[in-house]
Amino acid sequence: MRFMRLSRVAAIALLFSLVLAACVPANTPRSPAELAAAQSAEALSRQGQFDQAAQAWLALAAQSRGHADSYRLLAAEAWREEGRLERVAPVLAEIKRQRLSGDEPLRFDLLQAELALDRHDAATALRLTTQPNVAVPQALQLRLLEWRARAMAASGDRWGAARTRVQMDGQLSGYDHTQNRQQILDLLGQVGVESLKQRAAAMQRGDRMLPWVNEALNQLGVAVAQPPPDLQQPVGTLLPGAGANVREGYKAPSQVALLLPSDGNYAAASTAIREGFFAAYLDAGRNHAPRPSVRVYDSQGTADGAVKAYQQAVSDGARLVVGPLTRGEVAGVFSQARLPVPLLALNHPDDKQLPAGDASEFGLLPETEGAQAADHMVERGLRRVYAMVSTDDFAQRAAGAFKAELAARGGELAGTVTLPPGVTSYADLIAGLKLPTGTNAPPAAAVEPATAGTAAAAALSGAVSDAGIFISMRPEQARLLLPQLRIAQVNLPVIATSHVYAGSDDVAANRDLDGVEFCDAPWLFDAQPGLPNREGIAARLPAARGGAARLFAFGMDAWNLVPYLEWLRAHPGSYVPGASGQLAADQFGRVRRVLIWAQFQNGLARPLGGSLQLDDVPSNAPPASAEPAPSSSPSSGTFQPAAD
Repeated sequence: MRFMRLSRVAAIALLFSLVLAACVPANTPRSPAELAAAQSAEALSRQGQFDQAAQAWLALAAQSRGHADSYRLLAAEAWREEGRLERVAPVLAEIKRQRLSGDEPLRFDLLQAELALDRHDAATALRLTTQPNVAVPQALQLRLLEWRARAMAASGDRWGAARTRVQMDGQLSGYDHTQNRQQILDLLGQVGVESLKQRAAAMQRGDRMLPWVNEALNQLGVAVAQPPPDLQQPVGTLLPGAGANVREGYKAPSQVALLLPSDGNYAAASTAIREGFFAAYLDAGRNHAPRPSVRVYDSQGTADGAVKAYQQAVSDGARLVVGPLTRGEVAGVFSQARLPVPLLALNHPDDKQLPAGDASEFGLLPETEGAQAADHMVERGLRRVYAMVSTDDFAQRAAGAFKAELAARGGELAGTVTLPPGVTSYADLIAGLKLPTGTNAPPAAAVEPATAGTAAAAALSGAVSDAGIFISMRPEQARLLLPQLRIAQVNLPVIATSHVYAGSDDVAANRDLDGVEFCDAPWLFDAQPGLPNREGIAARLPAARGGAARLFAFGMDAWNLVPYLEWLRAHPGSYVPGASGQLAADQFGRVRRVLIWAQFQNGLARPLGGSLQLDDVPSNAPPASAEPAPSSSPSSGTFQPAAD
C-alpha cells in the first residue's frame, strides 16, 4: 500500500533516533566520526535517497563492530523503501537477531515477513506477524497489521484479514484510508453472502465488525437491518464558565463552498436546498456565533462539473465544501485520489463507495424511512405486517429496508403486493393478500392524539391485534387505496413513509387518509424547538412550501451540520436536532436521520407526541419565537456574514 512508502521517511528518522539512544548498548560509545556518518545517512533517508542511505548504513556497519547489526537493519529498511527487495535478503542474512535490541527484533521480523510474502510463503509471514507477547510501538503498528492482513489473505483467511484491516481503519487518512476500506469490503465480499449473514446474526450490536458486514452485504445487493442511531447527547451544550457564546463541539470553518447544479433537471431542488441553507445560516446569526463566508458554485449536474467546482472552491480558499447534490456528482468527487478539503456530500454515490478521510455523506434516503417504519410498527406491537407499495424507485427501496429491519426485530412479513400504476381498483390485490377483516383494531383516527402511536392505542377497542399495513406511495395512490381497504372491512393500522404526505394540508382530499401514520421531517410541523417557524418562512419563500419543504429543511440541515461535523464524527451518540430529523454520524461518515411520526386526523397532518423538546437549545437553534429568516439567499458568488 502507498501509505507504507510515504510514512517510512518519517519512520526511519524515528528508528534512527532509537538506534542512537536506548536501542544500543550503553558500553559501546560512538566516535564523533561515526556519529557524523550516521547523521549523514539519516539525512539521506529523510530526503528519500534510500539507495544512497543504504550504502551509507552498510559502510558504517563495516566500520562499527558494536553497532553493525543495527546499521545493517537500517540499510535493509532503506532498500525496502527503494523497492529493492532482492537486496534486502542478503543483508538480513548477515544480521544476528539476538544482537538486536528494543524494537529492532520486531522490525527484523517484519522485513522477513515481507520477504516471505514476496516468495509466496504465507505460513512464515503469518507466524512472524502473529507472535504472542510482543510489544509493538505505535510507529510500527500499522506496518505489522498490514503484513498480518496480507498474510491472512494469502493463507485463505479472508475474514481474519478483513478484521485486521478494520483495526487499521481509524489510523489511516486520505487515499490510504480509501484503499484500506475498499480492501475490507473486497475481502468480506469473498467470504460470501450466506457466511456473512450467519456471522451477522451471531454478533452483538456493539461488535465493531457488524457495520462492516452489513455494508458488505449491502454492496452485494442484500438489504440489511438499519437500527436507528443511538441518540445520547445533543450538540451545542453551553460550556460552563466559558462565556455565553461558547458551545461544545461548535467549530466553524473560515470559508465554505456550496456546490449545487444551477439549471437542468435539478434546478428546482437546488433552489429549495440553497434557500434552506441560507435561511438557517442567517438565522444562526442570532446566536452571535462565528460564521464563515459562503460562496456558491455551479456543479452543473455532472461528475466532471462537480469535480471542477470542487477544485475551484479549494483553489479559492474553501475550508469545507458542502455538496454536490446528485449521485453521479458525488461519485465523481469521491473518485479523486485526494480530497484536500473536507466534504459534506448532499447525496450518496451511485457506485456505493464509502466516504473516506474527511468526507461525509448526508441524504434523504427512502431506506431510512422504511427501516424506521419497521421499528415503529414493532414498538406498537404490530409484528405481523402486510406491505403495499408502488412501483416507484423510492417505494421499492423503502420496502427492501422495511423487510430487512422487520425481520431483524422479530416481525413477520405476512404478505406483500406492488400496486401497478394507472390502476384505480385494487379489490383483487386486497383480496389476494387475505388481510384480516372486521374489528381487529380500531382505526387510528379514532384514537386521541395524546395516545396515538402507542401500543395502547391498538387495544382501546378491547380487541388487540398484532397485524398492520405498511405502505409506501404517493398521496394520489394512497387516497385510492385507503377507501378500498375500508370497503373490504380491513381496519388494520396503516403506517407509511413520508411520500404519503404532499407537504401541505388539503382537508377535503386528505380525509381519505385519516388514521394513517407516517414518518417525516420535524420542521414541516414545527416540532423541533429552536428552528425558524415554517409558516412564516413559507409565506415569503415558495421553496419552503408543499413537498419542496423537505428539501428546504434538508438545506437548513446542510448548514446546521457545518460547525458540528468534526464533533459528530469524533463523538458517537452526539446528534444535531435538525429540521429534517435528529442527525447523527456513523463510523463511515454518513449522517443518519431519525424522523418524527405524524398522523392524518380529520384531513390534517399532525405530529404525534408533541414537539421534540430538549433540555438545551443548541447553537444552531435560536428561540422558537424568533422571526423567520430573511426571504432571499444568494444564487451565486460569495456571501459574507454581517457583523453581529
